[in-house]
Amino acid sequence: QVQLVESGGGFVQAGGSLKLSCEASPNFAGAASLGWYRQAPGQEREEVASIGMQGPISYADSVKGRFTLSGEPGKKWLYLTMSNLKPEDTAVYYCNLNFPGASYWGQGTQVTVSS
Repeated sequence: QVQLVESGGGFVQAGGSLKLSCEASPNFAGAASLGWYRQAPGQEREEVASIGMQGPISYADSVKGRFTLSGEPGKKWLYLTMSNLKPEDTAVYYCNLNFPGASYWGQGTQVTVSS
C-alpha cells in the first residue's frame, strides 16, 4: 500500500510558475511508472507527464517546454515544475504511481491560473 500526498498548488497569474510536490509513503521504489495527471472542471483526467522504468519522460504536447517532471534519489518525492503557466492549465493535479496489479492516486492539489 502506498499513500500519496500532493502539495504546492495555488493561485498564480498567467506567466507565473509553481512547483508541485508529491510525497510517497513509504516510497515509490519499484513502481512500474509514475507521473502527474490533471483534471479540469467538466473534463476528463489527462496525463501531464510520466515516466516508466526504462524512461524517457513523456509530456503532453500542451505542456512541453513549460513543465518538468523530476524526482529525488531517495524515491520518496516526485515533483512537477511548471513555468509560463496559462489559464488553460487550471485544474486539479494528481500524482500517480503504478505497480504491477495496483495503481495509486493522491487527493489532488488545485492549480488556478488567472489571465
